Amino acid sequence: MSQEINNRERRKQAIKDMLRQLHEGKSVEEVQSIFHDAFDGVSASEISAAEQALINEGLPVAEVQRLCDVHSAVFKGSIEEIHAPSDVSKIPGHPAHTLKAENAAITVHINERVRPLLSQVLEGKLAPQTLLPEIGALLSIDLHYSRKENLFFPYLEQHGITAPPKVMWGVDDEIRALLKDSAKLAAQGSDQTGAKLTEGLTRVEEMIFKEENILIPMLIDTLSVEEWSNVAQESGEIGYCMIATPPVWRAKGAPAEQAAAPAAPVNGAVQLPTGFLSVPELSRLLDTLPIDITFVGADDTVRYFSQGSERVFPRTKAIIGRNVKNCHPPASVHIVEGIITDFKSGKKDHEDFWIKLGDKFVYIRYFAVRDEAGTYLGVLEVTQDIKPIQAIEGEKRLVSLT
Repeated sequence: MSQEINNRERRKQAIKDMLRQLHEGKSVEEVQSIFHDAFDGVSASEISAAEQALINEGLPVAEVQRLCDVHSAVFKGSIEEIHAPSDVSKIPGHPAHTLKAENAAITVHINERVRPLLSQVLEGKLAPQTLLPEIGALLSIDLHYSRKENLFFPYLEQHGITAPPKVMWGVDDEIRALLKDSAKLAAQGSDQTGAKLTEGLTRVEEMIFKEENILIPMLIDTLSVEEWSNVAQESGEIGYCMIATPPVWRAKGAPAEQAAAPAAPVNGAVQLPTGFLSVPELSRLLDTLPIDITFVGADDTVRYFSQGSERVFPRTKAIIGRNVKNCHPPASVHIVEGIITDFKSGKKDHEDFWIKLGDKFVYIRYFAVRDEAGTYLGVLEVTQDIKPIQAIEGEKRLVSLT
């Protein structure tokens, strides 16, 4: 991580130096050759950061603006992208814009749908059950929070920002619990519904303020154009809260799909002890399994997850290389750490959990992965909705198909 940060600073300094050379009168061709030799592929966000550093060091804004036509040729970037408004949350389809659009929709739902009914429930004019549909709609806020936790937080962590995501995730879970409890109390007709829901709504509104005044500015200051583009590509995997699917946003010049890192030569095969598989076969085989699998290496970082059609929990490519402790809510981190400690010491080889999740009954299993000598290689998480299996009765044999 420190090497990555050093590289960013080195590249920023190099861009600053090249802009200065242009300012001092060097030709575009001279500077362009220097750039192509060392920094091909630099992002527009890094150019913008370098220009801001020059301004902070005393170069007049007008001088930087005067250089636009010159250095845009050097960096092969459009002036519009390099000097786009810092508030990218105004760009439709941009992930920051989507976050704010969802917050606006949540606010409207609370003010126009939930609070009017809540007032009447508190006054005894309506039964608590009348709140159920509106609380149910509000529970989709889980998608909003899930995108933060599985897409934005990993990138912040990669930039060395770890404390704010952990704190915010903990609060997200408290809000989820308050809304779920409110729904249960409303269904029971409890007179405690109003107080619980009032607390939940207050916490939701406080989180909206934190997102728009702390999180989004932090993301804008931190994430590169490429990282924003990755977030935009993978957001649909998790889904959206109270808004229609936003338009597709992609950084200018970015490929339509993020290229996957090659696991093996295209025509090669992965040799296994009991046979061999081509890379496409292996990939599709794992994705076709009726379970979700995630592998965490011996260094406690996520190495792989399958991409089946019906996932139980959201997974995005942003978590690859992420410490497994950061992939779980703060309240359950100590449990994860305990399981891994027991696996590494050899005290345990597996641990099972089962929970009700909506209309699913989820069976979560953790297995220690060891080599033939018993050396710990990592942990395999296997997740499956077993409710359909529990409903199976009687027999169905192969001969039944004839």
